[in-house]
Amino acid sequence: MPHETLQTLAAEARRQVEICNACRYCEGYCSVFPSLMRQKEFSDGDITHLANLCHNCRGCYYACQYTAPHEFALNLPAALAEVRQESWQRHAWPGAAARLFHENGVALAAALVAGIAALFATIKALGPYSGEGFYSVLSHGAMVAIFAPAFIFPLIAVAFALRSYWRETGSGAVSIAGLAEAVRQAAVLRNLDGGQGQGCNFEREDRYSDRRRLLHQMVMYGFLLCFASTSVATIMHYAFGFQAPYGFFSPPKLLGVPGGILLVLGCAGLAWLKTRADPNLGSRRVWGGEMAFVLLLGFVGLSGLALYAATGTTLVSPLLAVHLGSVLSFFLLLPFTKMIHGFYRLWALVAEEQRRAGTSAAARVRKKAK
Repeated sequence: MPHETLQTLAAEARRQVEICNACRYCEGYCSVFPSLMRQKEFSDGDITHLANLCHNCRGCYYACQYTAPHEFALNLPAALAEVRQESWQRHAWPGAAARLFHENGVALAAALVAGIAALFATIKALGPYSGEGFYSVLSHGAMVAIFAPAFIFPLIAVAFALRSYWRETGSGAVSIAGLAEAVRQAAVLRNLDGGQGQGCNFEREDRYSDRRRLLHQMVMYGFLLCFASTSVATIMHYAFGFQAPYGFFSPPKLLGVPGGILLVLGCAGLAWLKTRADPNLGSRRVWGGEMAFVLLLGFVGLSGLALYAATGTTLVSPLLAVHLGSVLSFFLLLPFTKMIHGFYRLWALVAEEQRRAGTSAAARVRKKAK
């Protein structure tokens, strides 16, 4: 994205934020408004912080008296969405990959096909093995050799991106209290309740709905359950010598099966909501990439459930390649897809708690000085 375009995005977001700060009608809405109302001037870092604090619930747009055709033509959700997307691309490395996969659903689908094809080729070249279950198709050692780098690389890339973002927003040292409060807010997705507990306006315009919040929670907790399932299986394998396949009433299955179901249902619901929401209140250029990511995440869960259902049949080999290929694609693309939003928004919540605490401390000092 050209430098002039970046300046234009930040300038437009700043213009709208300053009008909102003067109006203050939306003071009781999500965390964005208490944050912007604590100051009068906004640096580029402040705008980036506000953009990542925004959850695009769109309630402010439908409550605003200054939207088009008013001459101010405010559309704060879209302005912040553009800055937010730009920040993810700018802090990612390499930035060209972030632009490609954020904006192009076809590219993400092509990466998925390539990942599945690579797993098919690997299985054909290395198998069969003498182990049980899917270990008879691809050994444990081969899986570790493939997926350990694919898991570690995205984590390192995300860590560097967040460090760059943290420096830009000038948030200072992380406090334990701020981190704990941010995690609490993220766990309940507080900023998707519209700030008043009625839900947001994402897909129903001026009517409130909790659908998006509930579907996000299904995806979030479904993903965490699947991750916990894999983690528990790893501990059972290395620490206690219990090797897959595991029975239905084993910890990996009791975590993974409900997690996969939640993931599939949540992603299907979010994809449906995206078709109902007004694209003009977000970043239009990334609609295809976001939809492709939601479908990819849902496909990871669906292929995992299909693989489990096919246990003991001849379908295990092809389904294993499909599932592991989708997982491999998901992890390798994690820093360059919509998945990155979870990391940035958590970090924005941490920064916001620290800014709020700093403002409160300064106010107490001034009060004592009087």
